[in-house]
Amino acid sequence: MDERKEVPKPKSWFESLNYAIEGVIYAFKTQRHIRYHYVIAASALILSLFLELPIAEFVMFSLSVVILLFAEMMNTAIEESVNLMEDKYNIFAKRAKDVSAGAVLVSSIGVVITVYMIFTKYIYEPAGLVLREARVFSGHIAIIALLLCLIAVVTLKARLGKGTPLHGGMPSGHSAVAFSLFTSITLLTLDPLVMIFSFVMAVMVCQSRLIGGIHTKLEVFLGGLLGFGLTLLVFRIFFATLK
Repeated sequence: MDERKEVPKPKSWFESLNYAIEGVIYAFKTQRHIRYHYVIAASALILSLFLELPIAEFVMFSLSVVILLFAEMMNTAIEESVNLMEDKYNIFAKRAKDVSAGAVLVSSIGVVITVYMIFTKYIYEPAGLVLREARVFSGHIAIIALLLCLIAVVTLKARLGKGTPLHGGMPSGHSAVAFSLFTSITLLTLDPLVMIFSFVMAVMVCQSRLIGGIHTKLEVFLGGLLGFGLTLLVFRIFFATLK
């Protein structure tokens, strides 16, 4: 359709409904996040049928999904309107888009809370059985903790705008990885001698970052603290779940 062509006003309720449906289709075609949300919503609704949710829970869940999709479409409408009025960078246009995107975020949080409150009781027991059987694979926890540690380092460096994931900046990625491994080895082996050796290795890694002038003492310290604390937290949560 020619975007410069004048669009006539709807003359009847049926034409208004047709325009509304066109708006839904346009948002679905052009907005990737809306497509994702439609797919997730459809999957969750089908799951709710298999779980035979009570009417009240089904209504709450459906309303939360509708509110999220509504917020996404309003966000699209605001962005289109702002782009129509302002084709260059403008702080007010940015704020309008940021606020509309924030509405989507708030709606998403509402959906997450609703899903957690409704669905966890249906999956908690099966998940608990799986976790108990998986306890013998404790090494997987160490891998997960290490990956979370790396994600945390990347996130912090991206936030602070300094350094690369494992070179320079706050915090030290090498120190975080070294102390994450030290903590995992200690908790998995429970051997004092192994703990001492792994601690010495972690300290040597940190020392190498200082000698090379890549990090400051504060960056190394906070990196080690991040690796140690996050890994300890992951192990603590996992084993607390199994009790």
